[in-house]
Amino acid sequence: MNSKLLLMAVVAVAAADRRPYSYSAPEFSSEEFGPAHYNFDWAVQHSDSGNNFGHQEARDGDDTQGSYYVQLPDGRLQTVRFNVQGDSGFVPEISYEGEARYPDSFESFESRESRGYAPPRPVYG
Repeated sequence: MNSKLLLMAVVAVAAADRRPYSYSAPEFSSEEFGPAHYNFDWAVQHSDSGNNFGHQEARDGDDTQGSYYVQLPDGRLQTVRFNVQGDSGFVPEISYEGEARYPDSFESFESRESRGYAPPRPVYG
């Protein structure tokens, strides 16, 4: 019994000796890397499904400008143009092109595709 008590005391001392883990954020200066500078754009247009969306953005230092757009299910194209200058925050300008259309019966891309599917006929040799 004494050996168990001694073993538990040794384990307790070893566990108490561990130093608590500490984390600090990396230190760097924006002057080391210079001001941010990038320019990109991408787009997806798939006429069969009606998908039409994209994004464009450019940044030079604290000045960021760009836009993104999406074809809405009602047929309109929604475009968001935005800019960010320093600490001014995200300033959007939203616009719509086209007129909203609401068909009597909505038919999705998936339902149009599923009508054309037929399982293969078995072949016996």
